[in-house]
Amino acid sequence: MALKDIIQSLTEKNESPSITLSFNTYRTFPDSEKNPIILKNLIKEAENRLLEEYGKRDIPEILEKLEELPDKLATTKLMDSLHVFISKDVDELVVSPWPVDNEAVFIDDTFAVKPLIKALNRTKEYMILSIAQGGAHLFEALNDGIEKEIVNDDFPFDANPLEVTGSDNNKVENRLKEYFNQIDKAVVEVHNGNDLDVVVISTEPNYAMLMEVADIPKMYIAHDNKNYDVSEPDKMAKQAFESIKDLQKEERGLAIGELKQAVSSGQVLTDLQDIYQAAIDGRGDLLMVQQDYEQPVKMTSDRSFDLVDDAKETGVVDDIVSSIAWNVLSKGGKAYFTGQEELSDLGQIVLKVRY
Repeated sequence: MALKDIIQSLTEKNESPSITLSFNTYRTFPDSEKNPIILKNLIKEAENRLLEEYGKRDIPEILEKLEELPDKLATTKLMDSLHVFISKDVDELVVSPWPVDNEAVFIDDTFAVKPLIKALNRTKEYMILSIAQGGAHLFEALNDGIEKEIVNDDFPFDANPLEVTGSDNNKVENRLKEYFNQIDKAVVEVHNGNDLDVVVISTEPNYAMLMEVADIPKMYIAHDNKNYDVSEPDKMAKQAFESIKDLQKEERGLAIGELKQAVSSGQVLTDLQDIYQAAIDGRGDLLMVQQDYEQPVKMTSDRSFDLVDDAKETGVVDDIVSSIAWNVLSKGGKAYFTGQEELSDLGQIVLKVRY
């Protein structure tokens, strides 16, 4: 299931208690030995809070699910963080390639999905087109890893079968253009089916010629001037994702600029209560949050709350930012979490509204 669908499913649940455990994980030995220890400590914290707030007799299924977590951890292929969602009817583990800023237990009427929203913003599915002397290969990638090589009637391309030698420069160039045109049309056909952007790995001259014949130039979002062997797709993906991260940072910078421009027109909210109400009303167009910002609150009505200091206090929503971010996203807006200093001029959480 796609990450956005997982978030959608989790936010549709409204059960008390809904428990979220979020913590950083380690992929390799010996650091990986810390994983069960961290989980054990979070489980203990969750159990203590649950017993204090609900009592053992009311939540036997949840306590049992918590007890089973160490065994599930042992069989889960981990990345850089793990997010556990448990309620009477839910038992879900979600791995993420992004570390969390705050390892914590959240117990509310809803799940704390903010770490998943952060991951959603920085998770990128895309394609890598590798063009080298030996031909052209197309891969599907997720972040810094290859998911699969695309093999169809067109891909992989062999080395240019068209005659490109001789003294007639125009003829040579036309042959090369025809070859790159065939590659481009084959990429477009795949793109039309999966709607994924493309990072090109090639020499500068090859990239320039591809752009010259491209039917949909905007689908080629980045270029890396490397010449990897086709047997090194993982190296390609790691390099390509550096380009993706640069684009994501640029996108967040542009979003901050958009917010600053909207201040003069009165479209920007910085008060947390105003932001929450606009988000649930579907007015949120662009939300920017400092990546480590959290705020526990005690709801006083469906639309208002009091700020509190202790997230573990009974009846407290551990982090209202999670709810705000999903309300903006699910109602057609954009939400970003950033550590970029440019946001500090506006505040820790800022919302541009549609009206």
